[in-house]
Amino acid sequence: MKENRFQRILAQGRMPRGHMIMEFGTRGIAKILEAAGVDYVIIDMEHTGFDAERIADLMAWFKATDIAPFVRVPQGLYHFLARTMDAGALGVMVGNVESAEQARAIVDSVKYPPAGKRGVGLGTAHNDYVPPDADAYFAFANRNTTVICQIESTAGLANLDAIAATSGVDILWVGHNDLSVSMGINGKFDHPDFRAAIARVVETANRHGKIAAAQPGSSKQAEEWLAMGFHVLSWKTDIALYRAALKKELDELDALTARIRAHTAPAAR
Repeated sequence: MKENRFQRILAQGRMPRGHMIMEFGTRGIAKILEAAGVDYVIIDMEHTGFDAERIADLMAWFKATDIAPFVRVPQGLYHFLARTMDAGALGVMVGNVESAEQARAIVDSVKYPPAGKRGVGLGTAHNDYVPPDADAYFAFANRNTTVICQIESTAGLANLDAIAATSGVDILWVGHNDLSVSMGINGKFDHPDFRAAIARVVETANRHGKIAAAQPGSSKQAEEWLAMGFHVLSWKTDIALYRAALKKELDELDALTARIRAHTAPAAR
């Protein structure tokens, strides 16, 4: 099990640079993200067609890099969480965590005793197929595993303190789209109630010694949320980034084509 780069960068007082993969689960994506300077990646199973076998492939490909691979599972259930960790993930994200009981079940699924209740299967993908010294490995794995609870509802906000107080939870991650829908202000991220809600997530994280994180949709939003005190921001999904970059460059190509043709058009007779 490789060292968690995300945790290492946080310990150095820097902000890790992240990205979410929803579409391009290819054999080359790990090295592409490494070339771009990404520190951690979140591979999304909640809103994609990625299955357990694809996740296992991606975990193997990310082992060729120093990037920390995390996986957002479809639900916070043991068979999703433990299998993802056994495939080699260094952390998990679970959407819409609404209680301390849910948070505790997530931690139990991904951490070994005494920190959790994860079943023991050694010498497989997460150990590079070499059986480790069990005691040393359990201690290392428990420290090296990152647990991300998404706050995406008014119920999650109501139980924020209890979720943050759960031992083993590392990150309170604002799911801003779902949270705004739950609050009845769909997409109104400048609404005073929404801003107050995410400010409360930051304050609660600070009070409990946890990390407040989110994935902004624009540079303006990133600036605002950093100013509010968020510790970690992930930068967009592969879909959003590719679409925006391609559209921008196609628009530039259209403008260039029009400009060249304007200067080379044959003279009228």
